[in-house]
Amino acid sequence: MTLIVPVLALILIGVVQLVSGTAGPTTEAMTIGYVDQIGGFQQHSTQGNITLVRYDTPNDATAALIKGDVSEYFVIPSDYVATGMVNLYTLQRQLAPSTTVAAVISNFLTDNLLAGKVPAETIARIETPPNLVSIRLTETGAIAPEQGGYGNLIIPFVFGILLALSIIVSSTYLLQGLGDEKENRLIEILLSSVSPRQLLTGKVLGIGAAGLVQVLFWVVSAPLLLSLASSSIGGLISTIQLPASFVVLAVVYFVLGYSLFAVISAAIGAISSGSREGQQLIGIFTIPMLIPLWFTSLLIFEPGNPAWIFFTIFPLSSPVEVIMRLGVSVIPVWQLAVSIGVLVLTIVGTLLLTTRIFRVYLLMYGKRPGIGEVLRNLRAG
Repeated sequence: MTLIVPVLALILIGVVQLVSGTAGPTTEAMTIGYVDQIGGFQQHSTQGNITLVRYDTPNDATAALIKGDVSEYFVIPSDYVATGMVNLYTLQRQLAPSTTVAAVISNFLTDNLLAGKVPAETIARIETPPNLVSIRLTETGAIAPEQGGYGNLIIPFVFGILLALSIIVSSTYLLQGLGDEKENRLIEILLSSVSPRQLLTGKVLGIGAAGLVQVLFWVVSAPLLLSLASSSIGGLISTIQLPASFVVLAVVYFVLGYSLFAVISAAIGAISSGSREGQQLIGIFTIPMLIPLWFTSLLIFEPGNPAWIFFTIFPLSSPVEVIMRLGVSVIPVWQLAVSIGVLVLTIVGTLLLTTRIFRVYLLMYGKRPGIGEVLRNLRAG
């Protein structure tokens, strides 16, 4: 999993380069017929490599379509100026006209409607939509070094998924290990040599270190892959930025997020009779982490929604939520401080409870205790 992510990215970059190198612009000529029932649509019958041929009646155009003289034809009705309705006839079954054909017909109609009324430059500007670029300014009015855009959402979105997977897999592996050790009674041999606190600490740190190496590998390889993709592919990829703050926060939230879920997994593993039962319970705690990924569209179009502030501070969702928000908007410093503070306090509190649960339930077998029984034993212990 550590190596396959950058390897797949390299393969994808190579495939895109290969496809872009072998696929040139389409030069296939096409003939489209049309019937002018309003009059005056006779100019600009050549649109790029597509030629438009005029027919007097729909029957003539239909006959030409059946013979193969035209690939399709459209009818300009007498009330087109009022309704804007144009019917396209074709022998192919399609959900909608191709973008190329739609653009050609639209430009043909616009050219003829405006011919002789406005300058050619104005017609060209009308047919070409504006290229609207959003530029973020700082509070002093200067251009901000970190800009937004869909390109900058790609890395946080992908890394949010990878971060969630890494945290879930690492904590689940710890849970599975505890369950297996309880089932085969290996836990009794381990506890004869170390204390429950030492066993818990060793498991959390050992598996956490492996997961951290994985995340660091992804973080270090990301700028290299971006540089390679930007130089070879360009386009949207070339607009992606990877600020240092993103790298630092990605590592910080992995460490904190993993620590929280690892401690929760250890507590569930201690009270569960086996690894399968524990994996069913841990799913309850992983659902909040995945909520930001489910509602990505809302996060893009409503980044200031108060719900995102809640998920930024809520400890079970904050690791992924913060990474996702970094690609959409600027997170206020106070929200990051509160988020990290709440996460640290939750980890400390959960660790204290898990240590007591470890001491009470790690050597218990049979039916899993209920929440009420666990709370009573914790107060008694």
